[in-house]
Amino acid sequence: MKSLDIAQLRLSNQHLAGNPLKTASEVVAWLGAVQAQEYAWAKWALGQRTTGLTDAAIEQALAEGSLLRTHVMRPTWHFVTPEDIRWLLALTAPRVNATVASYYRKLELDEATFARSNAVLAKALEDSKQLTRPELAAILQHAGIATADLLRFGHIMLRAELDAVVCSGALRGKQHTYALLDERVPQAKTLEHDEALAELARRYFTSHGPATLADFGWWSGLTMRDARAGLEMAKSHLVQEVSDGQTYWLPSSRPPVNVTSPAVHLLPAFDEYTVAYKDRRAILDPAYPPQAKIDILNPAIAVDGKIVGTWKRTIKKDTVVLTLNPFTALTEVENQAIAVTTQQYAAFLELPVVLA
Repeated sequence: MKSLDIAQLRLSNQHLAGNPLKTASEVVAWLGAVQAQEYAWAKWALGQRTTGLTDAAIEQALAEGSLLRTHVMRPTWHFVTPEDIRWLLALTAPRVNATVASYYRKLELDEATFARSNAVLAKALEDSKQLTRPELAAILQHAGIATADLLRFGHIMLRAELDAVVCSGALRGKQHTYALLDERVPQAKTLEHDEALAELARRYFTSHGPATLADFGWWSGLTMRDARAGLEMAKSHLVQEVSDGQTYWLPSSRPPVNVTSPAVHLLPAFDEYTVAYKDRRAILDPAYPPQAKIDILNPAIAVDGKIVGTWKRTIKKDTVVLTLNPFTALTEVENQAIAVTTQQYAAFLELPVVLA
């Protein structure tokens, strides 16, 4: 039984190696959606899959609305494109609502309350207004909808996103704002349920493969029944490979993998390379301590697709200091490659970056 080089194939299919993509929207469209609750880190997830893209350029894309940030799939924020947001919400919002239904009940949020809160939010944001969370909380409170409990308010906003009422607006200073989805994205394609299942499965396995059905179920947040149905409908675009007793799916048409070793990546927290799989053994040496399984969801150092440590950044007035925490000693060549990657990160931030 052959063994796939899963890490190398994923690096290539995720555009962390090989041909970079051109824009933030192109990255998000290729990957389907990009986890983005850690906003500052998520921007680097887009930047490292392109050439020449800067943090400021991604901020501009979000301000203009060519890139959006909202709750979709698992109950967390994701970057999505305007072209995909409506069919993604239609497909995954019912599942997210089911997942958080117990919180709705505990917070005394029922359908009547959501109908009222959605109407208040829509009125407050009409005519292209973009408001912050504190501003919207005050407006809801004034309308008689309790928001003093921040968890309750958070779930009110979550539901408004899932109901396609609001989405991200432009940053105001360092504060995020919300805008009306109908004004931000007046038109976007819609897909029937089965079409959406097939499209999401095709996007996932093409961009994230080799991956398993269980990986897709985890990433999408769909029921395993729907995940399996999506995979069945997408199979014409995929090939199946069995490696070490596990069945993987990956794109049927793919260029040869040509990853120059050592290929070093300073992955951000919750990068798609680490977070998008239920089983992460292919990228993490099992000899590392159990804590490493959790640590790799933090900013992680990857060498040739294998996670070899974590890193953190300290932003100072005119510079950014990076501190590396490898799980094992790195070679001189690997350290040289990290230095090159550090300068790529500096170009993205448009700030000097130094290694501690």
